[in-house]
Amino acid sequence: MPASSPCIRLCVLDPVTGLCEGCGRTGDEIAAWGALAEPERLRIMAGLPARLAAAYPEPEPVPTPAVA
Repeated sequence: MPASSPCIRLCVLDPVTGLCEGCGRTGDEIAAWGALAEPERLRIMAGLPARLAAAYPEPEPVPTPAVA
């Protein structure tokens, strides 16, 4: 059985946040991934959506003016 992975093949480490822009893992997490136990991988993966949302918040939509 292959190891669980959040990788979406968009592997770009953001120099500001240190996170992979595709999956949200740190460089250290990516490097250690194969050696981690499955429960640890699952624990990290569970937190990635919140980590990405905090690092890259969606911009607020700009209201469009009403047409008269």
